[in-house]
Amino acid sequence: MVRRVAIIGAGVSGLASVKCCLDEGLEPTCFERSEDIGGLWRYTDSTDSGRVSVYRSVITNTSKEMSCFSDFPCPEDFPSFLPHSLLLEYFRMYARHFDLLRHIRFKTTALSIRKRPDFATSGQWEVVTETDGDRESHVFDAIMVCTGHYQEPYLPLASFPGINTRFKGQYLHSREYKDVEAFRGKRVLVVGIGNTGGDLSVELSHVAAKVFLSTRSSTWVFSRVSDHGFPFDMVSTTRFNHFLDWLLPSALTKRIRFRKFNSWFNHANYGLASTKSSNFKIIINEELPFCLLSGTVVLKPNVKEFTESSAVFEDGTTEENIDVVLFATGYIFSFPFLEESVRSLFDDNRSLYKRIFPPQLEKPTLAIIGLVQLTGSVMVGAEMQARWVTGIFAGWNKLPPASRMTADVLKKKPPVKRNPFERENLKISFISYTDEIASCAGVKPNVLRLLLTDPRLALAVFFGPCTPYQYRLVGRGKWSGAREAILTQWQRTLKPLRTRVVDDSSDGS
Repeated sequence: MVRRVAIIGAGVSGLASVKCCLDEGLEPTCFERSEDIGGLWRYTDSTDSGRVSVYRSVITNTSKEMSCFSDFPCPEDFPSFLPHSLLLEYFRMYARHFDLLRHIRFKTTALSIRKRPDFATSGQWEVVTETDGDRESHVFDAIMVCTGHYQEPYLPLASFPGINTRFKGQYLHSREYKDVEAFRGKRVLVVGIGNTGGDLSVELSHVAAKVFLSTRSSTWVFSRVSDHGFPFDMVSTTRFNHFLDWLLPSALTKRIRFRKFNSWFNHANYGLASTKSSNFKIIINEELPFCLLSGTVVLKPNVKEFTESSAVFEDGTTEENIDVVLFATGYIFSFPFLEESVRSLFDDNRSLYKRIFPPQLEKPTLAIIGLVQLTGSVMVGAEMQARWVTGIFAGWNKLPPASRMTADVLKKKPPVKRNPFERENLKISFISYTDEIASCAGVKPNVLRLLLTDPRLALAVFFGPCTPYQYRLVGRGKWSGAREAILTQWQRTLKPLRTRVVDDSSDGS
């Protein structure tokens, strides 16, 4: 019987895991190597600690209603898209409200996690930690690894001949970027057009002499601001739209999607993407199209090679006098604290059952939380994972036999793509994945049943945004405030905008 659970990391996944353990009557101990909660979202000027954090100007890509904890809505006066400082404050409010901090051991690093000699029968783990130079050994019944995606910078220098032999300028990974001051007046080449590459290109364009943005893939750009000024994810991420995607042929839904993207601006004219693209990614950036239109950012194809002071691109063009190359090439995840026999069971999260459990383990007492790429908020997906996992640890939920889990992994496993650029294209549908885990946990809402018992709520659940409160309507962990949270989600979205009210009564619409 699982009682004591070790949780590695006190970021958003770690906080959710501590809370879910407490909900199930388990005894969590969270080990956090830094001095505070927040993980990636706790901004710091320093890059010396080895801890990855956001850059100074970052703002969330998913709205507060679509990415909050399912039983703890964001304050109504918080804006829809949060700067890192407000998101961290929300995490602190959550931790205080549910009294999570007393279960977290700060400045404590997990050095090793190994199976106990009797693991095949007990499922227990030996965890060695270090606090201020003092090592300590613990025994836990289960482990929840919550260290996330952003661990080791991916810097593919071998793919860029000359960068570390001929090039005389500076190069660095986006992990080292904090603000624009070091780039003032310089000619900068940003490599990689994910969300980070797009954001940094726009920000650098305000102070740099010139910014070049190099990409190898087709990219569709959309804004956080959608129809009628509402947050894009609240408008687009609905069960109704999800149903249409399932119902209509994929070729048709693709055409509809591309047409929607091009309704803002023609991506082919900007050199970003074509409707014929088969391999593409989607980024969120309101300012990038204008920067391209004004010439403060210049889009370039993939870099072929570097000379002493220039970059030669695959189309044969060259840009001279490059001062700095900024690689926005993503991250790779690693679990150096796990013993090799366990690490070898999964080469990436696609080798995990439901992206959580190594299926070959003799006992299902190790769970990887938050290591999933979703089209929506990973925070919501991580909390749902934690709810299901702690239900398994507590004995309420059951896993299928190892053979069935392995077969499920093999059936869903796409082609191996080790490049983080490529992995971006393998994001899973937010609703599909969250519903799948919610079904396993017995907390997925039944829209047809709701239609019979609460038609107003059913319509809001089906046609409205798929906010996380939907997963607190039924089952274990049911929250009495879920219905009200769903029916008032648009009010909380508009509340921070109502700082100046105008009389719109004359508008007949």
